Amino acid sequence: MSTWLLGDRRVNRLGFGAMRLPQTGAAFEPGSPPRDRDQSIAVLRTAVELGVNHIDTAAFYFSALRSANELINSALSPYPDDLVIATKVGPSREPSGEWRSPAGPGELRGQVEENLRQLGRDHLDLVYLRAEGPGDITDRFAALAELRQAGLIRHLGISAVGPRQLAQARAVAPVVAVQNSYGLGYRAQQDEFIRLCGEQNVAFVPFFSIAGANREAGGGTDAAVRLAWTLARGPHVLVIPGTGDPGHLAENVAAAELRLSDEELARLDELHRTGSA
Repeated sequence: MSTWLLGDRRVNRLGFGAMRLPQTGAAFEPGSPPRDRDQSIAVLRTAVELGVNHIDTAAFYFSALRSANELINSALSPYPDDLVIATKVGPSREPSGEWRSPAGPGELRGQVEENLRQLGRDHLDLVYLRAEGPGDITDRFAALAELRQAGLIRHLGISAVGPRQLAQARAVAPVVAVQNSYGLGYRAQQDEFIRLCGEQNVAFVPFFSIAGANREAGGGTDAAVRLAWTLARGPHVLVIPGTGDPGHLAENVAAAELRLSDEELARLDELHRTGSA
């Protein structure tokens, strides 16, 4: 499995997204049945056994009965030395599941501390600031940079952003990763941004790389092919497919070893450009 140096930690380019752990069905869908707790814990442990050492989560990944952070803590603590856990701040939800207003600079410390408490850690490996629209993120990113200086955060990233916001963040503190939605046939306008991230040695970590724009299983193209195509976008591109199903986990891990031929890549690139994948 190929790797990338994410800050000061080398991670396998296939990670694990925890969004699907708390419930079945579409992410954040009200009333979705909770996923079996024992199965979720088993999937997390199996992922690590299979070589996954990069897990993406957030305190707002929860359902009425399950919390992704709590499941990660229960399954994997004490954590392996090489495991990188990335989380996101900015958005948050009421216990009922309703979304709150995005956090301002003064509220971000509380969100960081909540992730620390839920995960049972004294620091967070990687924290993304999730932007809310195209506005300036300087003040909020500076608040996270202060928490990094205080030792609560090791590395910083940004999510749901464009090139201008990346420049704003990099003017404040080092950025090790960008996390945006992207996949085969979905948001092809980001291709140039992905190239820019590579030039700046910033990892690009797409979510919905299998599902695509509708957050469901993508088109007629096999999920493993979609993951392999995404990994072929550049050595700095990581993937974090999420699942609570053991069978899907095994398929995702196998996809990291799939190598597409030049002819296959050219055909898929054309589908991507036309949005017909």
